[in-house]
Amino acid sequence: MIRIDQLTKVYGHGENAVTVLDKLDFAVDEGEIFAVVGHSGAGKSTLAQCINLLERPTSGSVVVNGENLSSLPEKRLREARRRIGTVFQSASLFGRRTAAQNIAAPLEYLGVEPREVKARVAELLERVGLGNRAGHYPFQLSGGQRQRVGIARALALRPSVLLSDEATSGLDPEATRSVVRLLRELRDDLDLAVVFITHEMDTVLQIADAVARLEHGRIVESGRLVDLLTDHDSALGRALQPHLTPAAPADGARPWQVTYDSRDVPHDWLQLVSQDLGEPVSLLAASIQTIGGVGTGKATVGLRSTSPAAVRDAFTRLGLRAEPDGAAPATPDALTNDALTIDDDARAAAPASLEHVL
Repeated sequence: MIRIDQLTKVYGHGENAVTVLDKLDFAVDEGEIFAVVGHSGAGKSTLAQCINLLERPTSGSVVVNGENLSSLPEKRLREARRRIGTVFQSASLFGRRTAAQNIAAPLEYLGVEPREVKARVAELLERVGLGNRAGHYPFQLSGGQRQRVGIARALALRPSVLLSDEATSGLDPEATRSVVRLLRELRDDLDLAVVFITHEMDTVLQIADAVARLEHGRIVESGRLVDLLTDHDSALGRALQPHLTPAAPADGARPWQVTYDSRDVPHDWLQLVSQDLGEPVSLLAASIQTIGGVGTGKATVGLRSTSPAAVRDAFTRLGLRAEPDGAAPATPDALTNDALTIDDDARAAAPASLEHVL
């Protein structure tokens, strides 16, 4: 596991001092993926450099498996740093080395026997699904494949912590999903503690067990992903919810934004609300997924009811929160993939009325 205690990084001195990271605290257990999100300038890059000790923190500590790495002398730190594998943005591969040679680099640097290097590289190439690309150079690989090579290289020294620094930035959606699946598999198979630093909120939904939001060098909110998504008062939870592009409601109907506000929302909530209010409830858009066995997400529905209090009460009884949508309605076209996205794993948990439009 890795634990960050009161981590602070200050550049400069006196009146010119700039605090980039201010007393950060979080811990990531074995088999857990902890995402850190934030806008440009929030301190994410500096945090990554302090975690793998490329930058020494001004104060505070980076503790891996019970040992405070930030207090080690340089020689011991070089050895201890091997416990943290780092995946960089754009993979950062050596352009004149093949995929296999890139993965072998840290092993060769440490003087590992050539026979062992060859075996380890072959094992890692198979693990990341590139066994047939060993002799390819980076320019012969797709962006997702290059990132897989970078992941394999980060695992070469058998770390217990994997640091992903904007590893999916710039990848197309399919490559991003592929890398995310791989990281989750590695987390499970190798029992890794993964720190996933990103600005991509939609990727966090696919990968994270817990999330922290970094703002001006401070963690302003953090929690388990499912807890944040089912807490309507959580600013981070709301930011993590995908944007919906709803169809227009029928004449005389009003659009309502509905969010999961509980872990116990029934699968057939759409029908139950319709029965409670005594009128049809039209689904205009939805994004629903199952995380850790808990349904989460949001939807836009159309209702003709003239009693906002009755509508709110009907949804509240089912663990949902509903508010009138003040935004202008979208063009009344058929639902598109932008308007309705439901995770494949969540199809069985989706209300029947959502199922028939998939």
